[in-house]
Order: sequence, then structure tokens, then C-alpha cells
Amino acid sequence: EETEDELPKLAVIGRPNAGKSSFINALIGKERNIVTDVAGTTRDSLMTRFSSFGFDFNLVDTAGLRKKAKVHENLEFYSVMRSIRSIENSDVCLLMVDATRGFEAQDLSIFSLAEKNKKGIVILVNKWDLVENKETNTMKEFEQQIREKIAPSHYVPIIFVSALTKQRLLKALELSIEVYKRRATRITTSVLNETLLPIFEATPPPATKGKFIKIKYCTQLPTATPAFAFFANLPQYIKDPYKRFVENKLREHFNFEGVPIQIYFRKK
Repeated sequence: EETEDELPKLAVIGRPNAGKSSFINALIGKERNIVTDVAGTTRDSLMTRFSSFGFDFNLVDTAGLRKKAKVHENLEFYSVMRSIRSIENSDVCLLMVDATRGFEAQDLSIFSLAEKNKKGIVILVNKWDLVENKETNTMKEFEQQIREKIAPSHYVPIIFVSALTKQRLLKALELSIEVYKRRATRITTSVLNETLLPIFEATPPPATKGKFIKIKYCTQLPTATPAFAFFANLPQYIKDPYKRFVENKLREHFNFEGVPIQIYFRKK
């Protein structure tokens, strides 16, 4: 049996009042976390072991993250710091977005923080039941708006939930555990080269200053999260659009949904 430390750690993150504590209370079925409309009620990060419905992991409820300028009292400053620490100590972040307020700049900052820390990410749009005037495409349009704001990070799954009515909560957990497993994906060097080298040969990086660039070899690095090294004759001339092309091909052939991946070009 896995010890508590070896269990996946899922951090529930987001702005104050997005519904993080309600989400955890809905899952564990008891009011362990105080739920009120007062921003900053959850002062600390709480760890809860969740072992039901075939799942077994630790849930971290973080104090709501808000802009530093709004952090007036010391207590709230420390709860923001703990939230950041919770992101750092987690494996997968469930970013809770309030559907009634939309995906705002602060949501994007929190998303970027999780991505910068190389965490698996699942976006949960909460309080969807409270959105008025739902039309056929509202959900699709809402998702599209989020995707435009987090671009070019198109790899993140987005799921609409309601902590109040418990709608799709288990689906959200299922998705998070899948992301956790993908974060540990290892691809053998032979499979990587067999799959990607023919693609790079057919579509090489654009020539620069009359010099032709050739990617000769690739391998996954022995890091905790997925990172790949691509060896080329002139790596310094490979530009960002081609780096995105390489990442897209990696994602196309190997499932990294919800997982940030890092790509390095090195001289060979």
C-alpha cells in the first residue's frame, strides 16, 4: 500500500470564492473546510486524504490566491504564500474558475504559476448551474474564451462542474488522476526517434542565413516531469514557431493532455 507521501497530491487552486472549499466538502461529504462568502476564510492549506470510489490521493485546499496589491493584512499575505507553496508541493493543480465571473486576469496569473512550476493542470469551471441565459453554444464559447486566454497552452483539459449540485465532480477527479499518470510518462529513445525523425526530415526547421538545420537525434531527459532534448547541427537558429511545431508533434503522437512539457535544442 502506498504511504501518504507517495499518494498523488492534487491542489485545488483559484481565486477567493471560486468554490474550492465547497468542492472539497462535496467530495468528502463533511464540512471540514469552512465555507462562507467572505474572501480569505480559508487561511491555511489543508491536506485531506480522499479514498473513495476507487480513488486514493491527497487533496490540498489552498487559501484563495489574489493580487498582492489586495493583500492588506499579514494573515492574508501568509495564506497567499502558502497557496504558492501548495502549488509547488502538488503534482496536479485543479484550477477552479467562477463561471459567473468568467476567466479573468487573476485566473490567468494562477494558471501561469502552476504551469511555471511544471504541474499537471485541469481547469474546472465551477458554478455553471448559476449561469443565466445558457444557449446551445454557451459552454463551447466559454471554453473557447479560456483557450484563447491561455494560448498557446492548448493542452489543458477544461471541465464544467458544480460543487453545489456535485455535477461532474468524479469526472474531474478521474481526469486529474489521468493527468497525474501522464506526467510520469517515459518514452523510449528508439520510439521517440522512429516517430519524430521522419517528421523533422519531411518538415525541417527553416534555413537561416543560407544554413540548413538538421535535427539528428532526440531523447527524453531523466527529469521528474516530461522534458526532451533534440540534438541538431545548428540549434541556435531554431526559432520559437518551430519549437511549437515540435511540441505539437510530440503531443500529437504521445498523450500529454494536461501536462506541461519542456523542450531543449542542443548541439550535436
